Amino acid sequence: MRERIITALMQAMPKKTVSRLMGRIARSPWSRRLIPYYIRRFDVDVSQVEKPVSQYATLLDFFVRGLKEGARPVDPDPRCVVSPVDGTVSQLGSIADDTMLQAKGVTYSLEALLGADAEQARKFCGGQFVTIYLSPRDYHRIHTPVQGRVKRLTYIPGTLFPVNAMGVRCIKGLFARNERLITYMDTPAGYIALVKVGATNVGSIKVQYDPFISTNRPGKRQKENKEYPSMQPMDKGEEIGRFEFGSTVILLFEKGKIDWTDGLAPGRFLHMGQPLAYIRHSSKNDVRLKSDKGE
Repeated sequence: MRERIITALMQAMPKKTVSRLMGRIARSPWSRRLIPYYIRRFDVDVSQVEKPVSQYATLLDFFVRGLKEGARPVDPDPRCVVSPVDGTVSQLGSIADDTMLQAKGVTYSLEALLGADAEQARKFCGGQFVTIYLSPRDYHRIHTPVQGRVKRLTYIPGTLFPVNAMGVRCIKGLFARNERLITYMDTPAGYIALVKVGATNVGSIKVQYDPFISTNRPGKRQKENKEYPSMQPMDKGEEIGRFEFGSTVILLFEKGKIDWTDGLAPGRFLHMGQPLAYIRHSSKNDVRLKSDKGE
């Protein structure tokens, strides 16, 4: 009963308006007074933050904080795919018949996640996915999971339901209904999709490779696709984007390209740069690995 009431309230709440308001508050100079409370409330580890807390000008500035050099070592094995974020694995598995697992007993459509893009969805059918949730205490910059070239971006406007455990459990098709920013990359692990999912109080999602793109824009209601035919390769672990307040990342892989690391399961916490999967041996993948190393 309690969950039904909360779900109804989430449905009725003006989520995008609230999120934009929170974004404006977090950008205001006086919001820096909230930083000590935020640290206590969410038990944020400040030992690895790149500069003293007193030097952050706003709450948002602190939220998208960088870390000290070396705080997130990236696994150097060229066959290793690393976690693109600090976060907790909520689900992972195979993509069968266009279906992905959101929570126990709750599924959603791959094609819907990708904005009804059947051509892109076909590339990942039979492949693998992993969903990683970023809590308010986590580091919120997003990094490349494996070396590669950005080929395409899709921005999909949507709503902004919360992506906490209750939201994921109660809102059917949540990840395919919330606002998304999808980066497609050509990598030694094959063609991959890095799906960045917006949520309540996420002011915006931004990417480093295109400063003109951000989410939760007033009046923006149409899906947008952009191609990047001459983008330079990005190194594994290079910063690719950020959440301006927390959310979820979903990684998609083609069929037969990767194997998960031992022990990877829902509930496991990962730091950015830790092993997530390993690229399977194949002649095509080996050629890509050699090409990316300049051989």
